[in-house]
Amino acid sequence: MPSDTRTGDVAIFDRIARLYDLKPATRRAKLAPALALADRPVERVLDVGGGTGQGIRALDVPTGVVVDAAPGMLSQARDHGLAGVRGDATRLPVADESVDAVLILDALHHMGQPEPVVEEAARVLGPGGVLVCLEFDPTTLLGRGLVTAEHLFGFDSRFLTAGDLAAMVRAAGLSASIPRTGFEYTVAGVKRF
Repeated sequence: MPSDTRTGDVAIFDRIARLYDLKPATRRAKLAPALALADRPVERVLDVGGGTGQGIRALDVPTGVVVDAAPGMLSQARDHGLAGVRGDATRLPVADESVDAVLILDALHHMGQPEPVVEEAARVLGPGGVLVCLEFDPTTLLGRGLVTAEHLFGFDSRFLTAGDLAAMVRAAGLSASIPRTGFEYTVAGVKRF
C-alpha cells in the first residue's frame, strides 16, 4: 500500500524540522470548540502528522503521542518531551478505540490518501471521541495563495474545502460538523456510541 504522505513532502519536512517551530504555534483556543464536541473526557490524544507536536503542546492532556513520517520532526517533538512514533497515517500503530481525540492539524493536505487517513482516525477513536482537522480552504483568496506558495516551495499539497472534508469524515462513520469556517477552518468528527 502506498504511503499516506507524499515522499517529497516528508523529505522537505525532515529538512526544515529545526525551523518548524518558528511558524505561529497552534493555540488551544483554535482547538477548543472542536474538542468540546467529544462525548468523553479528552485525556489520550494522538497528533497525526503532528510534526514537532505543536498541537499536543497546546493542550493540557495526560497522554499525547505524535505520529509523523518525518524523523526530523519527531526528533524535535521528542526534544519537547513528547512521545513520538514514526508511522504512516493510513496504518496508525495504535489499537482500535484507544484514544479520546485525534488531531490532524495543517497536515491532511500533505497526505496523498486523505480518505484512509480519516478512516484510520475513526478506527482508533474510542466511542465519544473526536477527530479534529484544521485545514485551509483553497477557494478563498488566501487559500489560493497558499496553494500556489506550497507548490512553489515543492510540496505536493492537495487541499480540500470544509464541505468536502466534512463529507469524508461522515463517510468514515463519524458525526461531522464544521465549528470554524474561513481560510483556516476546522472540521470535527465524533464517534457515536
